[in-house]
Amino acid sequence: MVWAKRIVLFLITNILVMLTITILAQVLGLGRGLGGGGLVGLAVFCLIWGMAGSLISLALSRVMAKRMMGVQIIDPNTSDSTERTLVEIVHGLARGARLPAMPEVGIYDSPEVNAFATGPTKSRALVAVSSGLLGRMNRDEVEGVLGHEITHVANGDMVTMTLLQGIVNAFVLFFARVIAFAVSQNVREESRGMVNFLVVIVLQIVLSLLGALVVAAFSRWREFRADRGGATLAGTPKMIAALERLRRNAEMVDTSHEALATLKIAGAPSRFAALLASHPPLEVRIARLQQYR
Repeated sequence: MVWAKRIVLFLITNILVMLTITILAQVLGLGRGLGGGGLVGLAVFCLIWGMAGSLISLALSRVMAKRMMGVQIIDPNTSDSTERTLVEIVHGLARGARLPAMPEVGIYDSPEVNAFATGPTKSRALVAVSSGLLGRMNRDEVEGVLGHEITHVANGDMVTMTLLQGIVNAFVLFFARVIAFAVSQNVREESRGMVNFLVVIVLQIVLSLLGALVVAAFSRWREFRADRGGATLAGTPKMIAALERLRRNAEMVDTSHEALATLKIAGAPSRFAALLASHPPLEVRIARLQQYR
């Protein structure tokens, strides 16, 4: 039920953003009907508005993650042995992945055994681990987790997810308006404006749910790819050991920051929510890695 709640909150957030764009556009008189620039003009309008929110979120991702999770950034020159070890592991993996700059490394206070990576570019990334992870994992397991997160950075997954979500949003905005325009032509002229607006709202909700299936499917694929990359950087035994530890501590889930769920390494969706889950089951991920031994 925890992951069902996370998925619902993620969908509601995206739908509310889309509805806000629609209402704002209606109030400002932007993109009404198919007049003016026709389909091309509408497509440009939808692409701009669809990408805007995603790109803003990407640009602010590192700053927002720090504030929302209370991440404490570690000084690379720290004298604390635990913090220094964590920085050394991240920097060593980052050099192995040939990142153009060392990521910021941080710790957030949470009993969950988890970690995440975020940031707008490979040169401005943040890798953070929970205090619960540091307390429950040994060094090899920590290396596996961090290898996974560094691979996300090296693969540019934050940017790719942002672009994909923006394109999905653009398609939702576009097709909702095209279909609504066609439907509204079959009602009385004095009612067309209201009918068009209501149909757009309903279609955006429905199409956003369908679009979420595409985004979730890609997210699950990138998790498999990051596991494989983590195995390459840290070693397959360490990556498998990390996932095994996560599986044994799956009950330690922090639900206070649902919006960052897709950024973390661990996820355990229930069966009915599998198609909308951002992470594959840990058992499946472990089985995939064991094939590469």
